[in-house]
This record gives sequence, C-alpha cells and structure tokens, in this order.
Amino acid sequence: MRIGHITLANRLFAAPMAGVTDRPFRQLCKRLGAGYAVSEMVTSRKDLWASLKTSRRADHEGETAPISVQIAGTDSAMMAEAAAYNVERGAQIIDINMGCPAKKVCNQWAGSALMKDEALALEIVEAVVAACAPHGVPVTLKMRTGWCAAEKNAVRIARAAESAGIAMVAVHGRTREQGYKGEAEYETVAAVKRAVSIPVVANGDIDSPRKARNVFAATGADAIMIGRAAQGRPWIFGEIAHYLQTGEDAAPPRVSDVRQWLLEHLDDHHRLHGEASGVRSARKHIGWTLRGLPGGEAFRAEMNTIDSCTAQVRAVGAWFDALADIQALMPATASRAEPAELH
Repeated sequence: MRIGHITLANRLFAAPMAGVTDRPFRQLCKRLGAGYAVSEMVTSRKDLWASLKTSRRADHEGETAPISVQIAGTDSAMMAEAAAYNVERGAQIIDINMGCPAKKVCNQWAGSALMKDEALALEIVEAVVAACAPHGVPVTLKMRTGWCAAEKNAVRIARAAESAGIAMVAVHGRTREQGYKGEAEYETVAAVKRAVSIPVVANGDIDSPRKARNVFAATGADAIMIGRAAQGRPWIFGEIAHYLQTGEDAAPPRVSDVRQWLLEHLDDHHRLHGEASGVRSARKHIGWTLRGLPGGEAFRAEMNTIDSCTAQVRAVGAWFDALADIQALMPATASRAEPAELH
C-alpha cells in the first residue's frame, strides 16, 4: 500500500478525529497494528496557528513515520499556506478535510460543506497540491459520499481530484446530511474505486474483523479507515490484521496488557497536554477503555473527581490491578463512542 512515493506498513488506517487522534493516540494505534494514522484537523487560519490547541495538534515529536496532517478551510490560498506550514513542521503527507459533518465546521463552508461547491473544492485541491509538490509531499483527500442523498457527487469529485494530483481518496459511506446517523453504505465507495486509479480508502462503521473483511470485499478498496471503533479499543487494528491473515479471531488482549498500554498512553498524553488539560482530556480515553467492564461505570464517575495526572495514573493502575484478580482477558466487544467531531 502506497501513498505517492510513501510505502505504508499495512492497509489499516486510523481515521482523523478532532479531540481524539492527537500524537499519543496515533502512536498507540500504530503500535497496536495501524499502518497509518491521520492527525486531528488543523485550521488553515493563520491567526490561530500560535494557539495552544493548534500547536499541540502540530506536535510530531517522536512520531513514527509517515506523519500525516489533516488541514481544513475554505480559502485556497490559506489552505496552500497551511499545507506549507505543516510540511515545515514535519508533515510527510497532507490530507484535505472534505468530510467533517460538524455544524460548526460546515457553517463556515469547510469540511463536507465543500462538496456542495465543486469548483471551490477543486480550487483548494489544486492549490494544496501545488504547495506540496516542490517538497515531494503527497496530498490526500477525505470526503463523504455527497452533501445529501439527492446529490452524491463523490465519484465526480474523486475524478477531478485525481486529475489535479491527489494521491489517495478516503470516502466515508454517509452524506453530510446523515452526519453519523443510520448505517454507512459502501456502494458509493465501490463506485469511486472503479472510477479512479489512485488508492481508495473505505471508511464508516467498520468495527470488527469480519466487518473489515466484508467491506474490503464489497468495495474493492485498497485500505480501510477506522474511527470510533478504535476509541477504547486501539488493538482492533491488530485483531483485524490477524483475522485477514489467518481467517481466525485473535485472542482478546490480557487485562495486564491493556493496563500497560493505557498507562503508557496516559503518560504520553499528560506530557503533551500538561497537568490541567491533560487530566481532563484523558478521561474520555479511560472511559472508553473501561466501557462494558465490571465496575467500569462507577470508576468513570470517580475518575471525574480526580484533578491531578499523578493521581489519575495511580487510580487507573489500581483499578486494573483489582480487575486482573477476577478477569484475565478483555471482552471482545467493539467500543461505541459518541460521534462528536469525527472527521
């Protein structure tokens, strides 16, 4: 699997998710089997680049290659400048956000709202590709099937994007109008795959090894992209890889392994986000991991009262130690997280 001149470890990708796929989480997903992971959305607004939020999103210190950064905006010149800015800071692949359905993004005509203005969408693609070409940095595009059910224009946009130099397209099997409601459909993904010669990635509702196999078969996609199902279950990439290679289910991870992964993730997370922000933003990762485990809900409530990183790590370690006394393996259930701000 290649994106331009860059060869990836496998065909299993971690989807960009605002507030989730920071560097520590991307590193964890790669460590547990993802061949590729895309950053949180970085704004094209230059006045926000110095903000703490954006600077953290553009932090790639120690990150394993390839480093992929997603950018979002509505002005082609600003998007080109944002691409160059992130390339200077280590981005090896630039991804254009044309898939986010969040109202606060689409109300500014960014994200999947761009699919409603194909001329502007193509202008942005051309500008970003031109900005990245001198650096040898490939550009990818993540989009939806269309703006609404009556106007599914993913095939048309994919063809235009390929002609403009896009190296890969990822398609979430829902329209902007759907948000994250209903079920993802893969017929449009398959149609995009038939229409272009660049790699195509299928995204949406892939939450198990068998679903991954079925989506590959239904779409002919070159890769799959997983978002919500990796929240609290980042080992899903390894599970899928094992199943695709052997046809058999991988053994669930041991509680002791999950304890180690989560504690190491928390340490990395706290170092990036700092004391006050880190302890709060880590709560969702802890909660997702504990979902469905004995006593998990009660501990999540307790977790919300802890306001120091050290105490948070100590409490999580103690809780897992107690769980290990009664349960050796994690249950093989998919995480079902709230779909806010997924791109």
